[in-house]
Formats: sequence, C-alpha cells, structure tokens
Amino acid sequence: MEKLLIFGKWDPTEVVVKDPGLKDYINLRPIFVPHTHGRHAREYMGKVKLNIVERLINNLMRTEKYTGKKSKAYKMVKLAFEYINKKTKKNPIQVLVDAIQNASPREDITRLKLGGIYVPKAVDVSPSRRVDVALRNMVVGAMNKTFRNPKPFYVLLAEEIMAAARGDPSSYAVSKKLEVERIAESSR
Repeated sequence: MEKLLIFGKWDPTEVVVKDPGLKDYINLRPIFVPHTHGRHAREYMGKVKLNIVERLINNLMRTEKYTGKKSKAYKMVKLAFEYINKKTKKNPIQVLVDAIQNASPREDITRLKLGGIYVPKAVDVSPSRRVDVALRNMVVGAMNKTFRNPKPFYVLLAEEIMAAARGDPSSYAVSKKLEVERIAESSR
C-alpha cells in the first residue's frame, strides 16, 4: 500500500515535534490533499484535528487577496514548500513545525481591573493558542513583506517560515514572540 504524502511529495510521519506541550496540538496525520471542507468546524477544539498544513492554508485566507480562495492559498503553500525543499534540502513540513515551535509565545499579558484602573498581568498561553498565534504571525509577516516587493508571495512565505525555523529575530513571527514575552516578563 502506498504512503499518503502531503502534496504527493512529503511524508508527515517522519516529522518530529520536539516541544512536548505542542505535540498533541500539531496534527501530522497523513493526508493527500489538505482540504477537509470544514468538517471539524462545529466541534469543540475541532481545529486540532486539522492537519497543520491545512491550518497554514486556512490562515492564508485571512485578508485581501486570498479571502475565501482556498485553491489559490493551497497553490501558494505548495509552491512555498517546494521552495523550502529546494533551499534547505529538508522536509518542508519539518521546517514548518520547527518554525511553529520557535515562533509560539509561552507567555502573554491580560488586563485586570483593580480599583478602577487596568493593570497588565502575565499569564501562560495554552498550547492551542500558541500554535494559532505562531501560524497567524508567520502569515501576517509574509503579507506585510509583499508591499513594494518584486518577489512572489510564495517566496516571501517560504522565507518567513525558514527564518522562523532558524529562530532568526528578523522573522516577524519570532520578533512578535520575543516582544510579547518581554512585555509579559516586565508585567509580572
């Protein structure tokens, strides 16, 4: 029997999640086409059942050019994965998982009302939110780099993912993580 490969090229079963807190929230179930048609939308914590690549595709459909255009977002992620594979010679799913682990914040701040004033308070972040924030920041960082940039979007997305996987502070997602954790530490 043939193995199910994402985009027909990359094996998700060989990917290793090193962060024990995120292990249950990064779904690496083999799937040929990462498009489940919103099957888990009405279930509690249903997005945890989605493959991590599909969650990246769904995050691309956030604003402007890709809103509601899943086939276009699918194509961009596929091209970005090919670019990552060409540049790093690694499984792009492993690079994506490393990027999520490096870009997911462990602490955040919330506002508490004490005596009529709002005071910032540091709180731990749930693993599900850590994955959501990391994916969102990677996509937003790639979208922000598109303005007045001649490079195609899939190259910018791939560069953002690779920079986050290295833990490079020039990555938008990693810089946001560091900023949020620094603010949370000061409000402890």
